[in-house]
Amino acid sequence: MNVNELRTKWLAEEEHAQMKGWEFSHIADKFQSEEDDMPWDYKTVIQKYLKPTDKILDMDTGGGEFLLSLRHPYHLTSATEGYAPNVALCREIFAPLGVDFQEMEDESQMPFDDATFDIVLNRHGSYDPKEIYRVLKPGGLFITQQVGEDNDWDLVQLVLPGKEKSFPGHNLEKQSKLFTDAGFTSLEQDETYKPIRFFDTSALVWFAKVIPWEFTDFSVESSFENLLEVEKQIHEKSFVEGMVHRFYFVMKK
Repeated sequence: MNVNELRTKWLAEEEHAQMKGWEFSHIADKFQSEEDDMPWDYKTVIQKYLKPTDKILDMDTGGGEFLLSLRHPYHLTSATEGYAPNVALCREIFAPLGVDFQEMEDESQMPFDDATFDIVLNRHGSYDPKEIYRVLKPGGLFITQQVGEDNDWDLVQLVLPGKEKSFPGHNLEKQSKLFTDAGFTSLEQDETYKPIRFFDTSALVWFAKVIPWEFTDFSVESSFENLLEVEKQIHEKSFVEGMVHRFYFVMKK
């Protein structure tokens, strides 16, 4: 495939890149990630603490896929989301079930009363420790799994060399300290790094466009020469590789 054909292919991928909920089926056969092979299982961690009578909140719920997989009583379940396409999806999914869904763009102003929840969940979303402390009942738990500051960093550098990290300081040590400083007690925590590989440059283009908070200002045109280098590496090694950075902790009020 010549350079002009590659440009056309990548521009088409860029144009159609979109995310509904949080799934990567569009590129499933073109990349490989060990994101699901963590030393812990987030769902299992939650289920260890979750009681059928608990009132729970899932922050930044995406399309609600993970929250609904918990099969918690709907009348005891609340969720928030701020990303416009997912807000519409959540309203469509949650309303018939009776789940309390609230659009929320500012995690420092949560639309809930003091001491409302037994457990607040947050999978890969933003948060304000003091606000979470406020909405939790005494003895309540905050359970989160987070994307660390080094996530996909090697891949970002391939297409956007010299770019600074989007979330410096977002790691287990610094984030867990924010919560203990806010009055929480840590019950458990861990951090890990796992490989992620792309076997097709067009898949990396799609990936970069649907995660703009990591690949800030990425476009095929502005990064074209770098994408050609990615294509060369894939041709020589069959893949380009980055790292998945994750951490989790459970905090008690």
